[in-house]
Parts: sequence; C-alpha cells; structure tokens
Amino acid sequence: MKRESFRSRLGFLLVSAGCAIGIGNVWKFPYVTGEYGGGVFVLFYLLFLVIMGVPVLTMELAVGRASRKSAVLGYRTLEPTGSKWHVHGWFCLIGCYLLMMYYTTVSGWMLGYFFKFAGGAFEGIALEAVDGVFSAMRADPMEMTVWMAVMVAAGFLVCSLGLQGGLERVTKWMMLGLLGLIVVLAVHSLTLPGAGEGVRFYLLPDFGRAVEQGLGKVVTAAMNQAFFTLSLGIAAMEIFGSYMSRDNTLAGEAARICGLDTFVAIMSGLIIFPACFSFGVQPDAGPSLIFITLPKVFANMAGGRLWGGCSSCS
Repeated sequence: MKRESFRSRLGFLLVSAGCAIGIGNVWKFPYVTGEYGGGVFVLFYLLFLVIMGVPVLTMELAVGRASRKSAVLGYRTLEPTGSKWHVHGWFCLIGCYLLMMYYTTVSGWMLGYFFKFAGGAFEGIALEAVDGVFSAMRADPMEMTVWMAVMVAAGFLVCSLGLQGGLERVTKWMMLGLLGLIVVLAVHSLTLPGAGEGVRFYLLPDFGRAVEQGLGKVVTAAMNQAFFTLSLGIAAMEIFGSYMSRDNTLAGEAARICGLDTFVAIMSGLIIFPACFSFGVQPDAGPSLIFITLPKVFANMAGGRLWGGCSSCS
C-alpha cells in the first residue's frame, strides 16, 4: 500500500502542532503553572523550550523523515548493524499507549462538559455551585467511562478515514477553531474585574514565591512540561516526521510547531489566571482548575452557553 502524505504544508503544521498542543497546553499548563508559583515557572518553561524542546523536536522529526516508517520500524531501519536502537521504539510505543489512557480520560471529561454546557447545566447556576459539578462527575465512574469510550471511538473513526481524508481534514478545522476561540476568551478574561492581579501572578517572575515552592522543583517541573507539551520522547513527533515533505527544513518546522504550541499555552494562561483572581479561585487548585474556572468565565459572558460548548468541543 502506498504511504499517504499530507495534502498541504499547513495541514502538516496544524496536525503536528495539534499533537503537541492538545490537553497539555489548555488543561495541564495552567494548573502546573499555578502550582509552581506563576511567572518564574513560565520563564524557565520558555527557556527549556528554546534550549531543549526545539533541538529534540528537530531530531525526532529527522528520525521520522529519514526512515519513513513507524516508531519501531523506523529505529530498526536506521540503526547501525548489530545495535539495538529499535528497543527504544518499543518503549516509545508503550509510552504512547500509557499517554492515550491519560488523554482519553481527560478528553472524556471535556466531552462531558460539552454536553453539560449544551444542555444548559450551567445556566443560572450560582458561581459557588460550579465546583460541585466537576466533583459530581468525578464521583460517577460510569459517566466518565462512557465519555472516555466515546472519545476513543471517535479517534478510531477519524483515523480510519486516512491521513488526508480523516486526520488532516478534521484536525485542520479544529485547530483553526481552537486558535480563534482562545483569542476571544483571553480578551474577555482580561476585561474581568481584578484581571490585572492574575496577569501579574502569571507573567511577572517572583523568585521569592518560587523559593517558597522550592526553586529546584519549579525548574524541574518547567523542564518536564516543556517535554510533555511537545510530546517528546514517545516517538509521536517521529510518526508525523515520517510523513513530512523533504522540501521543508527540519529546524524550521520544529520552530513553527513549538511557536504554535507556546502561543496556545501562553494564551490559555491569560484565560485562566485573570479569571482565577476575578472569581476568587485558588491558582494552585490543581487538575480541576480549568473545570472550575472556565465555567465561571462562561457564566459571565454573553452567549456563555454557546462559548462554553465550543470551548469544551475544541
């Protein structure tokens, strides 16, 4: 069977960036930033993206493009005779399966919230009661399992349609929708009362606060997030690199993917932290942060039911 390729360079960029962006930016980046004190964490995160993220991403794209094969077969094709580099490909495959378990669960939460917004579950609800909606969902294993199963089925369906007809076509529109949506939400969050305090927490480095958290822990967490957000170390980007045109430079595409990834992460913080300080939500609330903060943002927006549904779907 002839190996498919991307229909356009934009398609490759948006699909690859979509793999890098994902939940790691919209969900995990804000809550990890909040847990580790804000501005100093962001500073080290950006530093690690430049000095480690882009170079490693370039190498992973290079392995994929040179082999034109899947992770395990790619390493087997390129490894010197007698070496065992293909063993790393099996670890990458295991890592992808483990990450899928993690992502499909949280994606299921977001799908559940889409239907909650669409069904008007947050319409007219008191801000104090928003927290309880997330707690109730997490206390119901059946509900979470159903939404997770739906997400897995949807993923298989898209992939079954092929690279161009499924993955590229769907991801391109979803990514463009996501980029437009986060700009709208960030602008709205910046107009909330008390937003300035949230922006200062988020973007102004406070080393005193970082020392209280443990500067070593902040630096380590920032490095981990830089690798996590670009999907490095599990061969995901090598797979996309295997479909990459030889007309495009490796470093240039890596820099563009990293740039889009960073844009979404920074904008997500500009949505969450001004809203946290406006609605009295603790910025270090952990994994539940986005599920507590964003519904309160939408509850105070014109057409919040629509924006909330679109946000959960994206």
